[in-house]
Amino acid sequence: MTIRRVVPNIASTDPDLCRAFYVDFLGLEAAMDMGWIATYVSPRNPTAQISVVRAEDSERDQPAISIEVEDVDRVHADAVARGVRVVYPLTDEPWGVRRFWVEDPNGVVVNILSHSRAARGPLGEGGRP
Repeated sequence: MTIRRVVPNIASTDPDLCRAFYVDFLGLEAAMDMGWIATYVSPRNPTAQISVVRAEDSERDQPAISIEVEDVDRVHADAVARGVRVVYPLTDEPWGVRRFWVEDPNGVVVNILSHSRAARGPLGEGGRP
């Protein structure tokens, strides 16, 4: 399996404060803001990222971490074969990712995804949230 990047996801009831902290204080750049999730990226290392998820917008537990892989279908098949608990099915999302969620042995929800080529955009391989 090829892992392209690992991004921690922070749940927040006040994403605007998080934006001020990560952009104004730490100097990250806003790479994506979909209202319910925003991703901040290092201007010098586009795979160094953090995402903030609006806490009240979720009916279910949100992933604590996102892992972008080269071939999400292969990783999904491996998860099913190993009996890993899939808590969100393999889905093509309208914003250009194919993903599924699993629980790790501690019950932590992990988002495993691949971007479509069109969704990778100007930041290149692994540079998009």
